[in-house]
Amino acid sequence: MSWVRVWVHLVFATKNRVPFLSSSDLRKRVYDHVRHNAIKKNIFLESVNGYHEHMHCLISLNKAHSISHTAQLIKGESSFWINKNKLTGQKFGWQDDYWAVGVSESHLAAVKNYILHQESHHKERPFAKEIEEFMEKYGWEYIQG
Repeated sequence: MSWVRVWVHLVFATKNRVPFLSSSDLRKRVYDHVRHNAIKKNIFLESVNGYHEHMHCLISLNKAHSISHTAQLIKGESSFWINKNKLTGQKFGWQDDYWAVGVSESHLAAVKNYILHQESHHKERPFAKEIEEFMEKYGWEYIQG
């Protein structure tokens, strides 16, 4: 029997960062749906939250799922569900790209707390500014493809 616990903080934005998720009621519905779908897809989703134009997930990969496959399962199904239920005024979509970083067991509580408090966090610091800070902090560069 294999035992795998690889924690990943996964973040993705709405297409063109359109603030589709501007209502707290809509965000709650989407997050609840993502949680339910994760269970059905055998994805261990510890935390999910976000703000107007993005979503954070703290996941533990299982032995059969890669980061890209897990992101595809979460993003693809949730956008299909949002559109099927006409939850936004126009066609909803997530950007193709995502941000993912490994999380050590010793940092789980801090990451869960960060994800839990997205609404208050982004009232003070816009998502776009936070992305710039992460890019600079980790020495990442945008790759045009």
